[in-house]
Amino acid sequence: MQMWSPWHGCRKISEGCENCYMYYLDKIRDRDGSEIYKTKSFYLPIERNRHGEYIIPPGSTLSTCMSSDFFLEEADEWRGEAWQMMRERSDVKFFIITKRVHRILDTLPPDWGDGYENVEINITCENQKRADERLPIFLSLPIKHKQIVCEPLLEKMDISKYLTSQIEGVSVGGESGPQARECDFEWILSLREQCVSNNIPFKFHQTGANFIKDGKHFRIERKFQFSQAKRANIDYFAE
Repeated sequence: MQMWSPWHGCRKISEGCENCYMYYLDKIRDRDGSEIYKTKSFYLPIERNRHGEYIIPPGSTLSTCMSSDFFLEEADEWRGEAWQMMRERSDVKFFIITKRVHRILDTLPPDWGDGYENVEINITCENQKRADERLPIFLSLPIKHKQIVCEPLLEKMDISKYLTSQIEGVSVGGESGPQARECDFEWILSLREQCVSNNIPFKFHQTGANFIKDGKHFRIERKFQFSQAKRANIDYFAE
């Protein structure tokens, strides 16, 4: 999966943003993570090589706005053009993660209808409060491909009532960075059980840096957080 960052920088809006990894990396680079700007890769989806071929080949998946939020207020002036590129590249899948579910409906393009087939929108829920706030709105929206991302997972959550046939999957992960808050494996197993009960695909994609299993604390380097999650072998593929 490749990345497309049409703009960079974000504004913190909830508990999951407290130790934002993008802010952490920007601070290391002596930058301000709250500074929002259009990037040099804005036109990446439609850039062509000297032979006139798209640089991003058909069939690719682009993780979109991973160093910002696609529905950020400060990006309103750029989003229309971004939608146009997604429409032009109907042969590419665009993977969007957002906390700003409340802004989606008012920022969709005029020809959206019930959604673009090549756009998947994922809503993040870091705790029960945000799940109960965001997921009812999410389920009401006209989006063809919907997933839930519980990251950074900050507490045990019950999202079972939101696991309808609209939800194509749930992905779970802990928090990264030196100030990472705890993520307990029991919370992850609880979400997995909810997904299995509702026959929804489940993926445990990263442990986070401050991981608890069987009452024991583990500090896990970022380079091992994904592999350790994979080794747990608890992903569920719906029947």
